[in-house]
Amino acid sequence: MSKLVTIYGGSGFVGRYIARRMAKAGWRVRVAVRRPNEAMFVKPYGVPGQVEPVLCNIRDDASVASVMQGADAVVNCVGILNELGKNTFDAVQADGAERIARQAAQAGIDTMVHVSAIGADTNADSAYSRSKAAGEAAVLQHVPTAVILRPSVVFGTEDQFFNRFAAMTRLSPMLPIAHADTKFQPVYVDDVAKAAVAALTGAAPAGVYELGGPEVKSFGALMKQMLAVINRRRMIVSLPGFVAQIMALAFDLLQKATLQLVENKILTRDQLKNLKRDNVVSDQAKGFADLGIQPVSLASVLPDYLWKFRPSGQYNEMMESARNLHNDL
Repeated sequence: MSKLVTIYGGSGFVGRYIARRMAKAGWRVRVAVRRPNEAMFVKPYGVPGQVEPVLCNIRDDASVASVMQGADAVVNCVGILNELGKNTFDAVQADGAERIARQAAQAGIDTMVHVSAIGADTNADSAYSRSKAAGEAAVLQHVPTAVILRPSVVFGTEDQFFNRFAAMTRLSPMLPIAHADTKFQPVYVDDVAKAAVAALTGAAPAGVYELGGPEVKSFGALMKQMLAVINRRRMIVSLPGFVAQIMALAFDLLQKATLQLVENKILTRDQLKNLKRDNVVSDQAKGFADLGIQPVSLASVLPDYLWKFRPSGQYNEMMESARNLHNDL
């Protein structure tokens, strides 16, 4: 019988790509999520019965253990960008990671991949980064043979980075951003999935791998590249620190005042703290080169999914060609 992997958060942005690649590799895939009915789209990743979404709450020991039964490997892709209700950074990214690793150790599973983030640091100002560091420490404590992946900002069809800012260009002639000089090393989501598969199939030694794409660019430069792809002219406005603080506070207060019915998807105070630090691969860190993976560039992928934000959508290039032909005549 083929091997089985349980992927916690397997219907999320990164998790679904790992699930797809593991199915193609011939593994049975158990996708552990809070809402299985909303994760049915993963089933066609394999033959009937090969990929199955199952109910799991990573805040509960019994729930985590039940979906791990019979598994040969586990992956933890669960993460949040904003705290909502009981899903706090510590509950999800520290305690949740610890719970999965502890249950894996008790089940005798020593093949584990944990998706963290560049910037994980116990001394960080950001609660997000501190919880990521706590999660890493807990995983290594229980499963010393685990592989930890620390990607920079991840891009791809379902990302919450370029899609979010591209959508903002539809609403205003200006594109306000905070800390425009902060550097990022965007990494393609499927390259992260390739790294996870390498770890799960024994092609990657245990340890921490920092994953970044082939380019390092400032936040402002990334927005300029995005604007070029979607063919929109917008003024990129670098917000002064105090203005960004006021905006983040206002959005956080709105979320709180509405009892979290209105989620802050724009800018939180914790995200603002994260933006103060460069998000790039460290000089001495292991990375894609150690995994034999050549990461793809932004330019080769962005047009494939940001076309919908162009003024004429999928017909934008056709319209441009028509205009150029008219001008030539």
